[in-house]
Amino acid sequence: MATFAEPLRPNVASADVQLPGVRDYEQVDTEIIGTLKPTAGWFGALGVAIAMFLVGAAAWIYQIYWGLGNAGYAPPVMWGVYIITFVFWVGIGHAGTLISAILFLFRAGFRTTIYRCAEAMTVFAVMTAGLFPIIHIGRPWKFFWLIPYPNWRLIWPNFKSPLVWDVFAISTYLTVSSTFLYVGLIPDIAVLRDRETNPLRKRILAILSLGWRNSEPEWRHFMKMYLFLAAFSTPLVLSVHSVVSFDFAMALTPGWHATIFPPYFVAGAIFSGIGMVFTIIIPIRKFFKLQHYVTINHLDAAAKLALFTSMVVGCAYLIEFWVAWYSGVAAEQDYFWNRVFGEWWWAAWIMLTCNMIFPLSLFSQKLRRNPTWLFILSIFINIGMWFERFVIIVPSLSHEFEPWQWGHYVPSWVDMSILVGSFGWFFMWFLLFIKQLPVVAIAEVKEIVPPKLRSHARGHGLDPSGHHLPYGTETPGEFD
Repeated sequence: MATFAEPLRPNVASADVQLPGVRDYEQVDTEIIGTLKPTAGWFGALGVAIAMFLVGAAAWIYQIYWGLGNAGYAPPVMWGVYIITFVFWVGIGHAGTLISAILFLFRAGFRTTIYRCAEAMTVFAVMTAGLFPIIHIGRPWKFFWLIPYPNWRLIWPNFKSPLVWDVFAISTYLTVSSTFLYVGLIPDIAVLRDRETNPLRKRILAILSLGWRNSEPEWRHFMKMYLFLAAFSTPLVLSVHSVVSFDFAMALTPGWHATIFPPYFVAGAIFSGIGMVFTIIIPIRKFFKLQHYVTINHLDAAAKLALFTSMVVGCAYLIEFWVAWYSGVAAEQDYFWNRVFGEWWWAAWIMLTCNMIFPLSLFSQKLRRNPTWLFILSIFINIGMWFERFVIIVPSLSHEFEPWQWGHYVPSWVDMSILVGSFGWFFMWFLLFIKQLPVVAIAEVKEIVPPKLRSHARGHGLDPSGHHLPYGTETPGEFD
């Protein structure tokens, strides 16, 4: 049999081999499991993340001791950085469900090597988002009052409160996304178990792998379960951020009372989530040398999805202005004029530039296939989507119906420190995850790697160029 030489350009699309730089299953196991070894760069990144987290934790302790007044809230703006960041992190989590569940149902091949990263990102983003309603209420030791539980005082939460809606949305989303992530990890945990030499770690992996033996019945049940969870998770993409949008749309505040908010928020969430996927996967691809797994073709396809969602979000921005003009309501028209040309013009133009103008560069195939530009663009997208939530919340609350209600808002150092701490918290967990479990799905990558075939009279196998010779009818899976 001819030896398969790794192509010089593993990112060139191929009709019969989706990962032309990957030779066999052994290479997949060795290279992906090799990413679990800690390095100096990883320790440095983890140290920075922990330091950022400690800054936020210290600011929160300071706020608890001295009171919520240190958060920069000033009537009438009683929602500030905390709710802005809450909505931001919920949105970040949506790309994981989209890439892992919806694209799985549609059999989109480009999800294979990036979905694990997106799924993990979802879980940690929702964990981060869940902190902010607790921080926002000022007395975090009373957070359980938001949860309906039997008690002798017969006190129940106010189900008309957006905070209660957020509790249900976050808890449901965190439960389902964590389950989806874990189920997908089971075959890969079994691979780690079989290659582990440390007895304690091997025992832990054996428990987590649930006795997986890679048998045909196990795979049949696994795929049914995974398909069920994908179908079950898909409505969450629509429902969770729609519930978050109801926090605003149910109010009569100018700029909020709009039926477009649910689809607008969902599209924006997917857009911001894909931006964060690029922010995470491109450095991982570079520093772990996974370019032949996360190929330029994968990034190109994901960039097209980012371009599409950017255009949807841009249309939503324009529809907001059109609805305000067509409504004839003076307060709505004044609010949107103030948004673009008034006190908050700088935030609105950051939002419009980062979310509408810069992503148009993705119409260029050359830029779509340039990882450096995609990473830079993803930073702009993250900034733009945070300012989108800022523009939705602060200008509306500071410029309501009556002029005597108008006010100003300036975030305090406590607000901004907790914002920094949220990024530290998120990246701390993500960095710990990628050194414990594979950041690229081993089992699914093997599904698109051509198996080794036995050589016999028909000459099955690979020719010198690395392409498959004709299959025989006895080749497993070829005619199933």
